Amino acid sequence: MILEITLRMFLALGLGFAIGFERKMRFKEAGIRTHTIVCVGSCLYMIISKYGFDGADTARVAAQIVSGIGFIGAGMIFYHKEVVHGLTTAAGIWATAAIGMASGAGLYWVSVIASSIIILVQCVMHLKIPLFRSRRFVKVNISFKDETGENAQKLKELFGVERFSKISGRKEGAQIVYNGVINTDKCIGVKEIHALFTENDFVVSASLADDDIL
Repeated sequence: MILEITLRMFLALGLGFAIGFERKMRFKEAGIRTHTIVCVGSCLYMIISKYGFDGADTARVAAQIVSGIGFIGAGMIFYHKEVVHGLTTAAGIWATAAIGMASGAGLYWVSVIASSIIILVQCVMHLKIPLFRSRRFVKVNISFKDETGENAQKLKELFGVERFSKISGRKEGAQIVYNGVINTDKCIGVKEIHALFTENDFVVSASLADDDIL
């Protein structure tokens, strides 16, 4: 009995470590320690639920793990720069708890297979395959000179957009300088900004609203 329970807890430790290690390699908020503790803790709760209450409803303690783990997951989700972060990590914590429960219930192969599927999905989804990539829009603030409207059209073609999300103009001597905002899903960095200046002498200034892209 003791040996079997110990085996279940060590299995939960190993599976939680494996999932946490994959998350650590991606520099995510929850890494090895969080996933390992969640998995072993869920396993322990499952063992207590199964063997700790003779003649009682053994499902009651286990059922609270599902709702209780949501508080940990909710603490990892945050909204930053119009993008929600941490959803995958929160879902991973929730799934890791389920794996710990399966291990605590003695469903060894179920817990091993589930862990393998989660790690496999995480690895595959991080491959540089266009089908798996989510579109991320970058906001570019750009000032440019334009007398005929041709330069504005050229900029829209360069960034692959149909229109400016915001634009205003001012007169500087005999010239008109426009300040525009473009939302594009193209990969924009220092190299692209440098090329924008060197190849287009009508561009006065350009900056990215999302500093993380640089």
